[in-house]
Amino acid sequence: MSAERVAIIGGTGDLGLGLAIRWAAAGVEIVIGSRDSARALQSADEVRLKVRGAAKGVVTVNGMANPEAAAGATIVVIAVPFPAQAVTLRDIKGSLKAGAFVVDATVPLAATIGGKPTRMLGVWQGSAAEQAREVIPATTPVLAAFHNVSAVALADLAHPLDCDVLVCGDDAAAKDRLFPLIRLIAGLRPIDAGALESARIVESLTALLISINRNYKVAHAGLRLTGLPPG
Repeated sequence: MSAERVAIIGGTGDLGLGLAIRWAAAGVEIVIGSRDSARALQSADEVRLKVRGAAKGVVTVNGMANPEAAAGATIVVIAVPFPAQAVTLRDIKGSLKAGAFVVDATVPLAATIGGKPTRMLGVWQGSAAEQAREVIPATTPVLAAFHNVSAVALADLAHPLDCDVLVCGDDAAAKDRLFPLIRLIAGLRPIDAGALESARIVESLTALLISINRNYKVAHAGLRLTGLPPG
């Protein structure tokens, strides 16, 4: 069981719910955050139902409004649509406790404002993660990760995963804490993809994977890097 307490802000959405299911099944303490605490509680009930019988340990999943969810967490995952990212971050930034860090999984897809899902929006800061860096207090590390993992596959515990998770960020200690958490999800391998500015490349790969999914009529295309040492 991980010693970290993970808040998933946007845990009522597809990616957030999928991560909550996988981590809860692995024994990680999860808090689902939402603008609506009632929706957060409903999603927490859904996660507990899905992991029943499959969990490796005690299942601890709670639901709260976003600021309260962030306040008690050591790791805060942002899994909201891009148009909601900045306002969500401003809502929780005052609640982040000392020693916590933020993992931003936001992708600025054009589909989030009615455009094509295979196109990206321009972000002045270069990427959604770099935009998050400007909002979050400088004392709180920000990493970017989970952009290229299928939310559908995550939510289905019977579906085997086989995907690398590219992690971008400028804080080595935060990466060292996140990597074991990623490895708790069988089939996922954390990869250090460099500085936070590399997130602009990693985020755009989501649009590419959507195009590949469409071309091959699948829903679970992911990434695997070759030529790396095991682990």
